[in-house]
Amino acid sequence: MHASAQSASATGTTAPSPSKARHVVIASTLGTVFEWYDFYLYGALAVIIGKNFFASATPLEAYIFGLLAFGAGFVVRPFGALVFGRLGDMIGRKYTFLATILIMGLATFAVGLLPTYSSIGSFAPAILIGLRMLQGLAIGGEYGGAAVYIAEHAPPGRRGAYTSWLQTAFIVGLCLALGVILGCRLAMSPEAFETWGWRVPFLLSMVLLAISVWIRMKLHESPVFAEMKSAGALSRAPIRESFGNWRNLKLVLIVLFGLQAGQAVVTNAGPIYSSLFLVNTLRVDPITATTLSTIGLLLGAPFYVIFGYLSDRIGRKPIVLASLVLGAVSLFPVYHGLTHFANPALEAAQARSPVVVVADPARCSFQFNPVGTSKFTSSCDVAKSALVRRGIPYSNEAAAPGAAAVVRIGALSLPAYDGAAADAKERAAAFDLALGSALEDAGYRASADPSQINHLMIVLIIVYLQLLTGMAFGPMAAMLVEMFPARIRYTSMSLPYHIGNGWIGGLLPATVVAIQAATGSIFDGLWYPVLIAGAGFVLCWLFVPETRDRALDS
Repeated sequence: MHASAQSASATGTTAPSPSKARHVVIASTLGTVFEWYDFYLYGALAVIIGKNFFASATPLEAYIFGLLAFGAGFVVRPFGALVFGRLGDMIGRKYTFLATILIMGLATFAVGLLPTYSSIGSFAPAILIGLRMLQGLAIGGEYGGAAVYIAEHAPPGRRGAYTSWLQTAFIVGLCLALGVILGCRLAMSPEAFETWGWRVPFLLSMVLLAISVWIRMKLHESPVFAEMKSAGALSRAPIRESFGNWRNLKLVLIVLFGLQAGQAVVTNAGPIYSSLFLVNTLRVDPITATTLSTIGLLLGAPFYVIFGYLSDRIGRKPIVLASLVLGAVSLFPVYHGLTHFANPALEAAQARSPVVVVADPARCSFQFNPVGTSKFTSSCDVAKSALVRRGIPYSNEAAAPGAAAVVRIGALSLPAYDGAAADAKERAAAFDLALGSALEDAGYRASADPSQINHLMIVLIIVYLQLLTGMAFGPMAAMLVEMFPARIRYTSMSLPYHIGNGWIGGLLPATVVAIQAATGSIFDGLWYPVLIAGAGFVLCWLFVPETRDRALDS
């Protein structure tokens, strides 16, 4: 009944042939693959890029500036959503869609050709950051265009299933980036890779760009847009209609806080943050952690399509609600389980020799530092940062006002130092050596014991996190498209999507680490995704309508 009820009138056109529909899905998804390919590519090569483009800085500063260039692309994504969303609603989905992938692809390719600091000095980092911002602008219009284009071509009763393929693109992009980098590293010496070989993955992106453009050139305009154009029903001011009209602005806010914020933290707290947690907190060997995470990602990939398909049968809202409530109630047990199965020695050491930071609370900062530009130099901040870097859980104890911080490990007390003092560099080396030795003696190993890692259980946990992500993300593209009227759909859905995923979700790792540094618990940072997911569940339940049966031509 449902498939027949959502007839051709729901899209304003007859259903496309299966081959044409597959062509639309592939062409649309390739751009999102490109987005995630570049995301993981740049993140994996940030250290090398920092050395080549910020050579006048110290190694740490170069890495920080490299991350700043990386973050610049995220900052401008919502602005790209406005620019290209407006164009998509005014001149058409196809041409805007083509422009975003061309800009995004050429900006990625250009990084591989860019002269380094040693060749053109400070112009090199300036151009690099400009390319990142240009790419971020294009990405701001890419996802919304892809989701709209697929949904407006999908056969009756299949929008959830068709758009769900778009969500699998990040796994393809990740695997593609890791495979290209690994292949380049194996094909040349480490010195050659750091000198010039790092450019090859960026240059090879031209192959993906050429294929994507070739496929997209064969596309026709969305039938919904074509009918609006022929009827003279296009919006002349999509931004004003989207955000200057309270009725639609209310929908934008409902989507942002009732859907996107919760989906973003569930997604980022799942397969993305879990891999960072394994390496940075539980001290699992990076190759092992990456391998286990990749296996879990691949095994969990079908969930995106399964829940997209299921949303066509039972509705979008119940599946999204289930993902939010499961995320809110299960993230703490999941990460406790990861700790138990990845580094049981850490649990034992914490019970046997607890670590305490004794410091003046007034001299302890909240170390929220998403792009690495702030400096935390008090003895309290120094002590906590050193412990967080090692993944050591600790508790806090107040000291007398003005007193220097002390790290207590069991019965041993180790004074910290003032990071702003003239001899801070010398004292830092001595403190780090003494702290490392004391922690090792107390049973806190510098790395997880490979023989104690339960590989199967870690993979199963990551698959579960993929289940949550698939529930949250699988129906989302269809739901976002169905929430807004056709004439301003591209603009209206793109902005909350990129604010939610770029800012609220993108800041999750930095926020989690800051909370961890403040409280000492390696789990307290999870309150950030848990509370946002919980609030999202309530708002979604109260205010988000079911959209499965909505027509797209109105």
